[in-house]
Amino acid sequence: MKIDRRALMASGLALAAAPDVRAQAAPIARTTFGRVRGATEGGVLSFKGVRYGAPTQRFMAPREPTSWRGVRDALAYGPACLQRGLDDEPQSEDCLFLNIWTPSLQGQRPVLLYIHGGAYNTGSGSSPITNGARLAERGDVVVITLNHRLNAFGYAYLAAHGFPDSGNVGQLDLILALEWVRENIGHFGGAPGLITVFGQSGGGAKIATLMAMPAAAGLFHRALTMSGQQVTASGPLNATRRTNAYLEACGLSAQNTRDIATLPASRLVEALQPTDPVLGFGSIYFGPVLDQRYLQRHPFYPDAAPQSLAIPMMIGNTRDETRGFVGSDRSLFSLTWDEVAPRLASAMRIDIDPAHVVREYRLLYPNYSPSDVYFAASTAARSWRGALIELEERARAGAPAYAYQLDWRAPAEGGIFGAPHTLDIPLVFGNLEDSHWIGARTPEAEAMSARMMDTLIRFARTGDPGWPAYTPNARQTMIFDTTSRVVSDPRRRERELFARVPYIQPGT
Repeated sequence: MKIDRRALMASGLALAAAPDVRAQAAPIARTTFGRVRGATEGGVLSFKGVRYGAPTQRFMAPREPTSWRGVRDALAYGPACLQRGLDDEPQSEDCLFLNIWTPSLQGQRPVLLYIHGGAYNTGSGSSPITNGARLAERGDVVVITLNHRLNAFGYAYLAAHGFPDSGNVGQLDLILALEWVRENIGHFGGAPGLITVFGQSGGGAKIATLMAMPAAAGLFHRALTMSGQQVTASGPLNATRRTNAYLEACGLSAQNTRDIATLPASRLVEALQPTDPVLGFGSIYFGPVLDQRYLQRHPFYPDAAPQSLAIPMMIGNTRDETRGFVGSDRSLFSLTWDEVAPRLASAMRIDIDPAHVVREYRLLYPNYSPSDVYFAASTAARSWRGALIELEERARAGAPAYAYQLDWRAPAEGGIFGAPHTLDIPLVFGNLEDSHWIGARTPEAEAMSARMMDTLIRFARTGDPGWPAYTPNARQTMIFDTTSRVVSDPRRRERELFARVPYIQPGT
């Protein structure tokens, strides 16, 4: 056997060079701060952990990143904001990172920027359920998720203690991210003039708040809120009460409050646990503050914020929101009639006689069980009411608003959860197997997901989801179900029942 030494050496050189060849084949995109290297994920390109802000200065407005030379890897998610309960992701105060999925670096595609939920306190844009690959590929769109400051790091109101930006820095992070997208998304195949923001629960509330913040004007062109409303922001006096309780939990007094800027971050997280001094239940609520600096009016009080009336908006909810809040308390599925009213008293989050509510529901739905009444009334009073107010105010102003309600029953545990809070997330992203409500790619789930994904994609492209806008008279609403349909004024009697009672945004 003859050995060609020249061929052997050439082969060795080729093998040695192979990793460099593969690295050169990876997608590289340019940003205003430097170049980033991504990866191929399914049928799209992904860039994860792209820095949109510099390491944060505690309780201060965010800053742009420092430019870099060479190419930085964008192959792994950045850390989430420090929080309680998120044990499977890295966390840091340095958390201003975003993630991009795109079919190509060339072109001018609609951009869909998702803002995660978690009631301003928890969550991240790095969950498998919000991976944007399937949505980007199906719609030929660019999908973005991100992390930003939460809880006390993003919303503790410390203006009286030398931190004038503090009550809304979490929102300012989002504004900085949107500015980054406007300046850079063209290098990732996106259209900077066609940006849709969409978010679920707290993410939807953050979007509603952005629609009233002057610094966010012009940064996005469509808005979709999924089970997340922000009718009013926290007033400065209530925000101060919460801050004082938080400072006490941190072990600080009036004489040394500025020391909060240098306390160990772990101590700030531990201090999030005390009961909210305004609500009287739950841990301390942190959210956007009417500080007259960055937020000068409430998002939907006394009307819809005028600055955003030209932006088409979809506002949706799930039919059985509060079935998603059961957790380990399975007693809610076996209530007696004597137990319903006492359990509803706090679950509805408004000041109405729960016994009267139970009587009304028994007349409306004579076949409902006690548990059915509990979930229906708590959903209508607590979650749906805010969505209705936003829809009514947009309609009253003649602004484009489109209503939807998700009725499709989650298959988990034989369907006992109905259409619970968060069910719409895996459906609009197409990540069915990552949802504990769905868990598998069944034909029924695939069909429902396809319908909701295509609706979002159409809305992002045109500003019209495919059904009539909500009006004060018709109140037309798309019902997403096995057979989807448009219904005029769904659950009218429930709407009228709770419309008799003033609504106050929970937490504000």
